Parts: sequence; structure tokens; C-alpha cells
Amino acid sequence: MKELIILSGKGGTGKTSITSAFASLAKNMVLCDADVDAADLHLILSPDFKLSYDFKGGHEALINPEKCTQCGRCIELCRFDAVKDSFEIDAIACEGCGVCVDLCPEEAIDFPETLCGQWYISDTRLGPMVHARLGIAQENSGKLVALIRQEAKKIAARENLDLILTDGPPGIGCPVIASIGQANAVLIVAEPTVSGFHDMERIAELSKYFNIPAMVCINKYDLNLEQTQKIETYARDNDIAVVGKISFDPAFTEAMIQKKNIFEYNKDSQAATETRQVWDAIVSLPAFNAPVNNILQHL
Repeated sequence: MKELIILSGKGGTGKTSITSAFASLAKNMVLCDADVDAADLHLILSPDFKLSYDFKGGHEALINPEKCTQCGRCIELCRFDAVKDSFEIDAIACEGCGVCVDLCPEEAIDFPETLCGQWYISDTRLGPMVHARLGIAQENSGKLVALIRQEAKKIAARENLDLILTDGPPGIGCPVIASIGQANAVLIVAEPTVSGFHDMERIAELSKYFNIPAMVCINKYDLNLEQTQKIETYARDNDIAVVGKISFDPAFTEAMIQKKNIFEYNKDSQAATETRQVWDAIVSLPAFNAPVNNILQHL
């Protein structure tokens, strides 16, 4: 099976709209929403939730008052100032490092797993989807991303599906790194702005470091032709394929309001035609059909 990851340097560039549009064009595929901190692919696809699972990705220290002698050792050790003078743990300040647990002379601190969020397996009108929702201010989003990608691969293998289409998280942090491992290719959705160019550079450098083939789609390209040209020049100088440009079209926004992708809303629009051209360019690229590069060689 192949896996295509759609990324952007920040939120709001249109990667979810493009991912949902690709889902109408791809055949025999499973969808994966790896933007677990702010998942929104479900807003367009209205999934029918089939299975729901809790995600426990961390630990939280809890002082047992029956064992605690209030010696103050935990207060001295905690570099995050999470232990109050009343010998209670501030759950917000606690980073779950476990130092106080290991070094408490009375073994009076428990360290249970914490519930960080949920992940789901759902059916949509365009195919199966694996997605998740991380709790507010919860950590371990990278671990959750890895988990749902693995589940998407299991579904693809079990149902003999050819493609995993993944809506990735924005930026270049831990969730993004967790989303691109062993992918066939990365599609960078870039906006023609100064910040959009900078964000595209960062993702391109990350993909190059992990030896994952990258390609660029310029969304709303006609809003700033000078920056569009700059993006194209950078891509050409760095051997990154520009698979297409999509013009600014209010139909994308109107489609989202109706909980549809661009092809379901107006398949004859200019944006739909350009999106189809982008998809056709992606599937014809040798890099997309090449063997998967192993991210582990860099770790």
C-alpha cells in the first residue's frame, strides 16, 4: 500500500479541504486524520462512528496522604514547582516526569496513567477513516498520531486497500515527525505569502532530512503571483515537484459550510478542475510510486 501525507506549515492553508477532495478521486483507500490536536476532517465527512477507544499517553503524580510524612523531598526535587506546600500535586504544572515517584523515601506517590483523549474507527461516504481527538492541554500527540496511522495500515491490509490518505498536522514538531515516518510521499500545501514560503521551507527541509519525497501544491496562488513565483523557484532549485496550483475560489469555503468537498459541492468549478489536475500529477510522479524510505535510518 502507499501513503500520502498532506502537510502545511500552519493551519488554515487548505490541507483538509484538499485531503477531502482527494478522497473523492482516490480509489480503494482509507482516510487518516493525523491532526489530533485540532482534528477537523470529520466536519466535512460526517463520519459514522463504529469503534471508540480511550488513549492513555502519560502519567500523573498523586500524593497518598496516608503514606506521606511531609518530609519535603518532593518539593525540593520538582523542577516544575508542581508540588504545593499543602503536599498536593498541581495537575496542570505536573509534567509526569516521575522523579518524585522514584525518589520519594516513603514511596507515597502514585503514578497512574492519565486519559489523554480518544481515537475512533469510522465509516464515511468516501471510505473508512481513522481519527482521534486529543484532550485539551494534553501531551503525547506524537504517540497518538503513530497509533492511528498504525491502525489505518491494519485496515488497509485487512481490506486490501491500496492507499492511505493522511491529513497531517501543521508545523514541523513531534506530531508531524510522527506522521511522516515510512510514508511514500509528502504533499506540502503552501500559501503565496511571506510566512507561507517560510513554512514551506521548513517542511521541505524536514522531509529531506528524513528522506521522504516531497512535492508542493500552491493554494490560492493568484492572490500573490510574486510569492507564487518565489515558491516555484525554490522548489525547482531544491528538486521538489510543483504538482499544481489552485486559484482562490469561494466555492471551497461554501463547500465546507455544506459539509462537502469541492467535488461534491461544485465539480465543474475552476478550483475542482485544478484540484483534479493536482491529483493526477501526484499519482503519475515516480517519487510517489517508489519504494518507501525508512525513517529509522535517521534516528
